[in-house]
This record gives sequence, C-alpha cells and structure tokens, in this order.
Amino acid sequence: MATINVTADPGTPFVDTSREFDAPRDLLFRAFTDPELLVQWLGPRRLTMKIERYDVRDGGAWRYIHRDADGTEFGFHGVFHGTPSPDGMVQTFEYEGVPGHVSLDALAFEEHDGRTIVRSHSVYQSVEDRDAMVQSGMADGMNEGYDRLEQLLARLTPVRA
Repeated sequence: MATINVTADPGTPFVDTSREFDAPRDLLFRAFTDPELLVQWLGPRRLTMKIERYDVRDGGAWRYIHRDADGTEFGFHGVFHGTPSPDGMVQTFEYEGVPGHVSLDALAFEEHDGRTIVRSHSVYQSVEDRDAMVQSGMADGMNEGYDRLEQLLARLTPVRA
C-alpha cells in the first residue's frame, strides 16, 4: 500500500498531504461524501464511527464521533464551504476535545489514467496549532484511514480487463 506524504514546513501554519489511489476520482469523491462509505474508512481501525450529520453542500454542517473500545468518545465537527464536487471540497475541521482550534481544509482529487491523487491543504490559526496537530499523530491516523479507504475502493472498483 502507498503511504501518505506530509509536508509541514517549519514556521508556517500549513500542512499539505497527498496520497495516490488506484481508483477514479468520482469514486473517491463518493467515498468522501457518502456517509455510509465514510464510516467504513475514516479514522483508525480501533475506533468505531457514528455520523450525526453530514450535509455535503455549501454551508452544510457535519459532525461525527469516534468511539474507542472503552466507550470514550472523540467528537469532530465543521462546515462545508463552496459546492463540493469531484474536483474537490473545502471544509472547516474542529476537534471538540480542544475547542476553538479550527482549521480550514481544502481537498483536491486529481485523476490521471484511472488513478487519483488526493491532496489536502490545511490552514491552522497558528503555527502552534499546526504543530500540535502534527505531533498528535495526524500522519499515522491519516495513513491508517487511507489504508482502509484503499481496501474499500478495491471492493467498489470493477476489475479491469
């Protein structure tokens, strides 16, 4: 499996990520916007996910909760900005365990010959917020979720001749 590329240049409030998938961008867009698919891959395997709302439109709000085996819950929420499409989507992201630290995340789906690179650009309110996110294990969590996404896509993608 591929691994995620993470760039977090010192002194900037940005994180850029990219990862390539062997699937068309329309399918990736669906996996990012269909709640029934999202719960199958977003986050680490050790957590279950419940979506409370996921209104994929300009101004639409979202909220989901990850729960560990002990019942501890981790809530996240945000708002979509602009009209999400297979080209990409923009949303805010806030972990409820540390309220007031919001990032603005832009996601792009770039397809080439049936393969798609998913790129994200996250802007944090400060370098300290960005550093805290990176140090929280963000890359490991995203890698595990993207591994799960790759497995889901393999089940959803027709076999090529």
